Amino acid sequence: MGGVSVNERRAVAAMAIALTLSTAVTSSQAAEEKSAKPAAGVPKVSKAQIDRGRYLLTVGSCNDCHTAGFAPNDGNLPEKEWLLGGGPLGFSGAWGTTYAPNLRLTLSKMSEAEWVNYAKTLKTRPPMPWFNLNQWGDADLRAFYQYVRQLGPVGDPVPAAYLPPDKKAPPPYIQWPMPSAKGEAASPKADAGKK
Repeated sequence: MGGVSVNERRAVAAMAIALTLSTAVTSSQAAEEKSAKPAAGVPKVSKAQIDRGRYLLTVGSCNDCHTAGFAPNDGNLPEKEWLLGGGPLGFSGAWGTTYAPNLRLTLSKMSEAEWVNYAKTLKTRPPMPWFNLNQWGDADLRAFYQYVRQLGPVGDPVPAAYLPPDKKAPPPYIQWPMPSAKGEAASPKADAGKK
C-alpha cells in the first residue's frame, strides 16, 4: 500500500469495525422493538378484556382444581401461583383418576383461535365441567385466553394426567361416589334409607 502508513490503515480498519458494530446494534435494537410491538393484524388486548377473563376464571371456579392448594387455603394464594396445575391431587371415580392440568402451559401451546375451538369441542373426564365450557361465547373464551396468557411463566406439567380405572391412585386424591346399581351416582339422600 504505497503511501498509506500503518497508522492510517489501523484508523480505516477501526472505522470499519465501528461502522459494522453500529449497524449490528441498530439492527438488533430494531428487531427487539419490532418483537415488543404487537404483530400487524393482532388486536391489542384491553384491560377490560383481561378483567373479564379474570372474572370468568373466578366465577368458573377454575382455581379450585387447576391451582394447587387454592381451595384449602380459602383462595388466599398469590395470583402468580394461579393455574399452574392441581399438583399431585387426583380425582378418582369410575372413570379412573384425573389430574387438573397446568392451564398456563396448555394455553401457551395454542393460538387464541385454537383455544376457542378446543374449548367449544372439549369432551373429557370428571371433574372437569367441559359441558359448561363448551357453552362459553367466543368473546368470553378469548378474554379467558388473554388473561391466562398474561399471568407470567407457564411452569411445568403436572406429574400425571390420567390413571385408568384399573390403576390405584396414590394419595392424595378425592374419591368420588361410585355409581349405584341403577347407574345413578350415589348421594347422601339416596343412601339415607340404606343401613
